[in-house]
Amino acid sequence: MKIHEYQAKELFSSFSIPVPAGKVASSPSEASEAAASLSGRVVVKAQIYAGGRGKAGGVLVVDSPEAARGAAEKLLAHPLVTHQTGPAGRMVNRVLVERATDVETEIYLGITIDRTRRLPVIMASPAGGMEIEQIASDSPEKIFKEWISPEIGLRTFQAYRLASKLGLGPSQTKQVTKIISNLYRLFVEKDCMLVEINPLVVDADGSVIALDAKVNFDDNGLFRHPEVESMRDPNEENQLELEAKKNNLNYIKLDGNVGCLVNGAGLAMATMDLIKLAGAAPANFLDVGGSANEEMIEKGFSLLLSDPDVRAVFINIFGGILRCDILARGIVAAVKRLEVDVPVVVRLEGTNVEQGREILAQSGLSFLRASDLDEAAKLIARALKEGK
Repeated sequence: MKIHEYQAKELFSSFSIPVPAGKVASSPSEASEAAASLSGRVVVKAQIYAGGRGKAGGVLVVDSPEAARGAAEKLLAHPLVTHQTGPAGRMVNRVLVERATDVETEIYLGITIDRTRRLPVIMASPAGGMEIEQIASDSPEKIFKEWISPEIGLRTFQAYRLASKLGLGPSQTKQVTKIISNLYRLFVEKDCMLVEINPLVVDADGSVIALDAKVNFDDNGLFRHPEVESMRDPNEENQLELEAKKNNLNYIKLDGNVGCLVNGAGLAMATMDLIKLAGAAPANFLDVGGSANEEMIEKGFSLLLSDPDVRAVFINIFGGILRCDILARGIVAAVKRLEVDVPVVVRLEGTNVEQGREILAQSGLSFLRASDLDEAAKLIARALKEGK
């Protein structure tokens, strides 16, 4: 789960991580009032779940409340297109108005999970303001890391060792050491997957301030944090994914043209590979799991067909806990209820497979039934080519 920058900065403040004074606004008049209360130069920043806002014109520095109003009018109710949003962009519904900072030095600081080592890793770099991927590509020697044992936690000497590599003065090194400790405490206490400050800056007075803030949470830990769940902005999330979540379905929207309904994450990944080999592209990842019932199957199928990009559906089930006859009845119910105008390829194996195949055969519906994966791939390719 992601949150907006202004929400992340509220969290930062609660963990004693310094941030610029600022206020969120959802209208030009609110932006003007916020700028007047802050006085002097302010920055008006579009609030969307995407990076690269500055390069896309989503971060504007202005000198007066009237100029803040104009900046908000330019951003609010308009889509902002960055390298992370895709060509359609994201609609800007809020802006963050905050006091401008005179920047002397920019630093990168972030914490995530190193999946290879299975440990949290803290990363810091003197090349702040750049994407961490760009730093890793252009100047990997400028990225410094500390891995943390969850049993022991972050030790003070680790935070200091990392801060001391950034080429700062004694006062700033001390401030960054404290910020690293507080950031790691936030990371652990709130079940985060990523916390990032880019840039963490030293201002003209020598103070270290988090000029930007990014926080992503582990969805599996949200049941422990209703205060985090309440920060979710449904306008920033894919509506099909939200609908799937309500129905306990694992659904991720992709950019392809073949809708996939599968049970088991491993089989889902193999199914997407198969679709690519057939010359097509998966439109989604949908794992209905082993405990799905007929109603969940029907809902999953409805989600697939709600995607206008889907030109064919591939149902690939290996019946273990989920029996093939239950799946077949759910599919038949969904197809009869919905206006299905795309080909549906079905491959079933496993528990009660013969009953499942019989249900499909006796349904009176025109499923394309595959006996194995090779035949399924050929049926998908043929169906897309014929445009049925």
